[in-house]
Amino acid sequence: MKLKQESRMLKAKAVASLVSAVEAFNSPAELGRASKVLLLMQHAFEMLLKSALVQSGEKKIFDPVTGRSIGFERCLGLSMASTMVKLSDADAGTLRAIDAMRDDEQHWWNIVPEQLLYLHCRAAITLFDDLLQRVFKEPLSSHLPNRVLPLSVDPPRELNVLLDEEYNQIAALLQPGRRAGHDARARIRTLLAMEAHVQADVRVSRKDVERVARGMRDGETRDRVFPRLDEIATAVDGSGVTLKVHFTTNEGPGVRYVSDEDTPAAAVRQIDLQRTFHRSATELAEALDLTVPMCKALRDHLGIDDDPTCRHDFVFRSQRHRCYSDKAFTLMRSAIREVDLSDVWTAHKPSGRAATKGSCSLAGCRAAA
Repeated sequence: MKLKQESRMLKAKAVASLVSAVEAFNSPAELGRASKVLLLMQHAFEMLLKSALVQSGEKKIFDPVTGRSIGFERCLGLSMASTMVKLSDADAGTLRAIDAMRDDEQHWWNIVPEQLLYLHCRAAITLFDDLLQRVFKEPLSSHLPNRVLPLSVDPPRELNVLLDEEYNQIAALLQPGRRAGHDARARIRTLLAMEAHVQADVRVSRKDVERVARGMRDGETRDRVFPRLDEIATAVDGSGVTLKVHFTTNEGPGVRYVSDEDTPAAAVRQIDLQRTFHRSATELAEALDLTVPMCKALRDHLGIDDDPTCRHDFVFRSQRHRCYSDKAFTLMRSAIREVDLSDVWTAHKPSGRAATKGSCSLAGCRAAA
């Protein structure tokens, strides 16, 4: 494949950072090791995704207001929407989790248990190889031999076992008289960061950490304190240097979101609604490569505007702005692959001056009666 000049340079930077991340992981020097791995791994993927987006002809690599290249989160969004990159929700979650852990490591500090660091690094290597082959038609082995990939003395174990062990260790550190609260909170930050696997807008705050610590001191179980973690699983294939790891998601229990700090709930996360519902109707249509009227017809068909997890209305004085979440985008992107859009348009197109709209006979229609 003939690469565009900018794409070639970005891919070279991506591979260089990945190689450095692997070297840092396998280094015998423990001081600063996790920090190096997370920083370099996040940078490797930002460069690789931007390289892929440039190669695909994406025009929104630079912010139109600041003129600077887009950040990591926006890069993930464009990669999920790209028909060339095809970044899945689960893979985006893996990268968000690495980014969230990197963010804490860079701007404060956390403690990442060795097995969790290893699982994320192996999953990252697997994804890097997948993206290289999918977009550029070349394997990772052409840049990095298997013998130097991240290696671990301990074989990977079930994720839920690792999480239970870590939760019990944190609970022990929080016991009265241990004087190890700072270590416990650093470990809590890592588990909170892992919620990025299933929640797009995770930002670990001090209030979240304190709420979790309070719940653990009160004897709450892990599924009560970290309900989102039950939605994460791993799929492991192979062994040794040929090991491949994918993070996957399960259907888990709902999470309560509250703004009252005194609410007696351990499983609480504060969210910024403007980060969750960040696309206008026009931006949603552009991301899906649909016209605005066609996008509206598909939203009606799927009942997107009636789902509070997909749509939120922001009210500023007398103005009301309707915005949409990544969940709305994901549902609509999946529907585009499965339904005939011309049939959706026929059933849900604007009715003009007609008193009533026509009924939809398509399977799965969730339009309000």
